[in-house]
This record gives sequence, C-alpha cells and structure tokens, in this order.
Amino acid sequence: MTPALPTTTTMPATASAPNPNAPVDWADKRYLLIDDFAGVRQLLRESLRNLGAKHIDQAASGGEAMVLLARTHYDVVLCDYNLGEGKNGQQVLEESRIKHLLLPSSVWLMVSAEKSVESVMGAAEHRPDAYIIKPITEGVLLTRLNRVWTRKQIFRDIDQAFADKDFLRAAKLCDGRIAGDPLHATDLLRMKAAMLLKSGERELACAVYERVLEERDYNWARTGLGKIRMANGEHEAARQMFQSVIAENRFYIDAFDQLAQSYALMGKLEESCDVLEKAAKLSPNSVPRQRSLGLAALKLGNIALAEKAFRKCIDIGEYSILKTADAYLGLARVFGQKNDAREALRLLATVVRDFAGDTLELRAKITEGLVYHESGDYRRARKSGDELELMLAAEKKRPDTPTCLEMATLLFAVGVKEAPVELLCYVARNNHDNMPLLDDVQAVFDHARMGEEGQALIKASRKEAADMMNKGVLLWKTGKVGDAVQWMRVARAALPNNLRILFNSAQIIISQLQQTGYDLALTSEATEVLMHVDRIAPGQLRFAQLMEQLAELSPIGFAPAAGA
Repeated sequence: MTPALPTTTTMPATASAPNPNAPVDWADKRYLLIDDFAGVRQLLRESLRNLGAKHIDQAASGGEAMVLLARTHYDVVLCDYNLGEGKNGQQVLEESRIKHLLLPSSVWLMVSAEKSVESVMGAAEHRPDAYIIKPITEGVLLTRLNRVWTRKQIFRDIDQAFADKDFLRAAKLCDGRIAGDPLHATDLLRMKAAMLLKSGERELACAVYERVLEERDYNWARTGLGKIRMANGEHEAARQMFQSVIAENRFYIDAFDQLAQSYALMGKLEESCDVLEKAAKLSPNSVPRQRSLGLAALKLGNIALAEKAFRKCIDIGEYSILKTADAYLGLARVFGQKNDAREALRLLATVVRDFAGDTLELRAKITEGLVYHESGDYRRARKSGDELELMLAAEKKRPDTPTCLEMATLLFAVGVKEAPVELLCYVARNNHDNMPLLDDVQAVFDHARMGEEGQALIKASRKEAADMMNKGVLLWKTGKVGDAVQWMRVARAALPNNLRILFNSAQIIISQLQQTGYDLALTSEATEVLMHVDRIAPGQLRFAQLMEQLAELSPIGFAPAAGA
C-alpha cells in the first residue's frame, strides 16, 4: 500500500482553487509589450485589443521596460528576447525577479524568433511562464495566456508565501491545494518539495520526491534527491544521481551545476571544472556560471580557460543586474600570471570606478598584491600589503569570510603578521561551530608556519564567541528577556555573521513579542536579523521556523518585509 504524503502541519489553504474552465476576463488586466520593433508591438497590441484588453503599455528597449516595470505592476508581460542595444529580454526578466517588480500572479511570456538551444535555455533558466516562437497567431496567444493564467492563480498564495520567505507556510498551502486539484498535483508536489528543501526539512522533502518517483521518473525529482544526498554529506551518492539525470537528459542544466558542486565537495576540482565547462557551453549566457567556471579554472591554474570564462562573464554581464566585480578581479589575476601587470592594474581601476560596495577597494588592493606577488615583484607586493593593512585599520566593518581569508593569506605572504592573525580570529569567532571553515582558517595558519599558534588562537576565539552567546541565552532563560535582547544586540555588533548568535537573537526577540504583544520595531528587527541569515547561509531549518513564528505573531494582513 502506498504511504500517504507527509504534511508539515494541518493548515487549510487560504483560498479555493480557480475553476480551470472558467473564462478569463482579459479586459481589466494591465499589459506590457517589450519589443524593439514598432511593427511587432503593433501586431501584438491589436491581438490583445481583440481579446478585450484596454490597458496596454509599450517599451522599445530593456532600459525603457525597467522604468515601466518599476512604476506599474503588470498582469501580463510579453517580452522579446532580442531587444537591440542594452538589456536583452533574459536580463529584463532576471532584474524584474531580483527587484521583486512582478506580482506572484503576473504572467511573463518570452517571445522570440530565436530557436537556438543557448537562447531558449538561457531564457528558461530565469523561469518565464512560457516561451513562444514567432510568428504568433492570436489563437496561440490566447491559448498560452489562458493556460498560464489559470496555473498562476492556483499558485498565487503559494508564490506570495515564497516571496515573503515563509517557506513552511508555502509548503502547507501546497498541501491544501493538492487534494482539490489533481490536474496540477505534480506541479504542486514539486513546489512543496522545493519549499521543504528551502526550509531545511530534508527528510520531508525526500519523502515527497520519493513518492513522486514511484509514480513517474521525473528528472527534477531525482535532482532534488541528489541535492538532499549532497546536503547530508553523501557526495558520491549525489554525484551518481546527478550523472544519471544528465545521461538521460543532456540539456538538464541544473543537474550539471549540482554535479560540479558535488565534485568540488569531494575535492575533485578538475572534474568539477570540466562539468562547469560543459554546462557553460550548453547555456553560455549565465553570469554566475561563467564566474564559477573562471574561478575554478584559476584555482587549477588553467589560465587560458579562466581568461575565456572571465571575458565571457564581463561581456554578458555588461547590462545584467548580476554584473560582478569577481570577473574583473579574476581577469586581473590572469594577467598577473601572464606577467602583464599594466593590464591587471587597468582592470582593478575599473573595479574601483564602476562597482559599489564596502569591500571593493579592499578586494582590489588584495588582488593588486596577489598580482605583484605571483609575478615575482615582491617589493610592490609588500607595498600593497602595507597599504592594505592601513585600509583595514581604518575600516570599522570587517569584510565577508572569503575576503578575510584571501586578505590574511596575502598579508602573511608579504611578511605582515598582526593584521592577518586578527582577521583569522574574527573569522573563527563568527564561525565558532563551523568545523570545515575552521579547518580552512587553520590551513592559512599552517601555510604561514603558525600551525600550533593558530590552533590556540582558534580555540580561544571559539570560546569567546560561545561565552558571548551563552550570556544572552542565560539572561533569556532566567526570565530577563529585555536584558537578553539588549545583550544580543551587543553580540550581533561584535560578531555580525555568527549564525548561532543571529538565530538566538531573533528567537529572543520573538520571545519578547510573545510576552508583550506585537511591536513593529521589534518585528522589523527580528526580520532584518533573519534576512541577514538567509543572505549568508540560505536553506536553514531554524530560519524557516522563526519566520513562521514571526508571521503568526503579526497582525492579519501584515507580513514582515522579507525582501528588505
């Protein structure tokens, strides 16, 4: 007998599923047509008019479209893939999603004459609701709109919970829909499993994927199981699963990305890089993938491949919201290893000029020092190290963990000791129970011939962080909740990236809210803390649980600003 699907808790859906056969009133919807050819926009406009549409806006470029999308929430967007100079359709969709410019119920139809694999796959990675090949007849347009609109309404509440990062509520809403909508049951199960995975509920997600696979062999379900295996440390089992998906469907790009990650976690960097290279050939217009390929190739010393990937990343990222300084910094490292310091410094000047961020000047200076050091110019490398030490002393905030490790490595290499030790202790305090990362910290000490001293410093740093956290927890458990909230603010200021401190701080604030009632300032503070956690370490079960507790405490109709 087939076991019943697991549910997270009993909670009914907040709205009944729409009738798939009910006609859609297209007259009251707001439409945006994005195409660089006026004639195509006119044809699409007439087709929509014939469906009863009244509110139709038009954009002739990606930039113009972004202005309109920021101003108006559209129900339906028809966007051409190729938009001439500037952003293409993929980048417009990408930016709209990242900036939350689309309603959960909005329909996005990607329209194009492009049939190439790379164009279709590039657009598909950013999840348009449909991809329509030109020329478009009125009948095809109406059929696609009806089909997609009905599906979007079914997922509307679920998508809203997802947008609010209330992943457990989204999973429960899927449960409420599944029983009454067998037509979309598979899609709902896929969404439920994804939400459980984002919530850190791996066992429940695993049960959903396994039940789905009993009915039919879906690639997405096998890939989902592979992700769970990988998260559980079963890297070889995960590798085999991703490999089997690719063997069956060589265009399933997510399996390539996951396979590369599984190889990297197994320490097989060459195999990981090889998989990323194959994925980048299949779908070359992904800025994050080209960045990952460049960094992997650079780490392996494959300078030619690193240069190719970083150049491609810079090219396709020119008009993308995902444009990254990493590609410029990586390419500067490439030129440093080619003994072309002048070109490397030109790229570093571009980074400082064109990118914003607290750590950009620090990262550029680190790269400058590495370029000089790797090219054998130790005098200039030491000068860069001295300048970096001064910059670090002037900064109140410390950079992220990867930058700290990179900075400490360079400073040790050029003969500086005190500043890199402070950086590594800071990393250890912020990650006092993250043993793999502490191993990386120890490796930097070992490379600097400070192995035993490093062990003692890491031990002391871990104790300092634990003592700071335990003081706040003790205040909370002895009923001094207000004092605990205040102390955890001090702890967060000292250790802004320590997950245990961040989670306990949010939990203590929620405890105060439970005692004293809803308070906007405290709710916003807890939400801000949890959003920071989600940025630095997504997919945590405790994040999902605390977000759900916050939502339950908030007045009806109010949701914490998850996108903040």
